[in-house]
Amino acid sequence: MDITEFWKYILEQNEDKIRTFFHRDGYVNWHCTNEHFSVEEFIRANCDYPGDWAGEVERTEVVNDLIITVTHVYPKDRSSSFHVTSFFRMEDDKIKSVDEYWADDGEAPEWRKQMGIGKRIHSNYNP
Repeated sequence: MDITEFWKYILEQNEDKIRTFFHRDGYVNWHCTNEHFSVEEFIRANCDYPGDWAGEVERTEVVNDLIITVTHVYPKDRSSSFHVTSFFRMEDDKIKSVDEYWADDGEAPEWRKQMGIGKRIHSNYNP
């Protein structure tokens, strides 16, 4: 399975294409909000979310039947920014389950800035 292609259709909110990647009894867990979705519920949550989206897969790891991605996701107007870490369990080259962890991107907290510790990972990064 081409995980980059999957993410392309997620960002385009293309429900017909997204559906083709899933095993017939697949599911998705969003751990940060304690939600469990059937494939159809996940597609509805993704495709009905407002706005036009963009992003890029920054990292991919494959371990046996597990694909792990870290993806930067943001609205096309760049009004916000997120990173999502996704664990795709595969069966017969289809997604059997996904465990996802979403985070809002932002500046380091003021208390750490005042300590003078840490450096920016990317100099041109602007969440």
